[in-house]
Amino acid sequence: MRNSRTLLWLLPLLLLLTAPLWRPAVADFLRPRGGYDDTVAAAYRKKDQKFVMDAITITLSSNGRLEWVIRAERAFTGDSDREIGMQEVDAVYTSADREETRISSNRGTYFLDERHLVLKENVVIRKPAAGEAIYTDLLHYYDANKMVVSPVPVDIKGPNFSIQAGRMDYDLTTDGYDLGNRVKVDF
Repeated sequence: MRNSRTLLWLLPLLLLLTAPLWRPAVADFLRPRGGYDDTVAAAYRKKDQKFVMDAITITLSSNGRLEWVIRAERAFTGDSDREIGMQEVDAVYTSADREETRISSNRGTYFLDERHLVLKENVVIRKPAAGEAIYTDLLHYYDANKMVVSPVPVDIKGPNFSIQAGRMDYDLTTDGYDLGNRVKVDF
């Protein structure tokens, strides 16, 4: 029993005493090869990362609650790697009271830094609980202030009404519409 304790203490002591002999060789072996070049690192940081993906899903949450699930059949980088272009977009927005709104379009772009979603070409918004559908060709969603803006003509169809307007602003927090530019209502 005493021999193993002595051996246990001798091993670290032996390593410590012989360190001047083996330390330079180990340090040379572990030293990184090559050098650090600031110009190469700066060029790498400036370089955009380009990608093309099939079947992408983007989720957006606010205060720990999942609000948006955006699916696209194809996604790719736009002008920068902070911009995601999408084709055949299907999105689901879930409000605070758990009501789902379904949105589809042919094309879309999501700007990561601004949290700004742009949907283009044949945009259809369906609110199944209310039985409403909104049709337009361009839709902007600003996540910072929870606003949906369509600066082009929109058609809103419900079970007992039809509305045509030159533009639409919709506040998701208050569920309020602001329609403008020659609004026509049919009951």
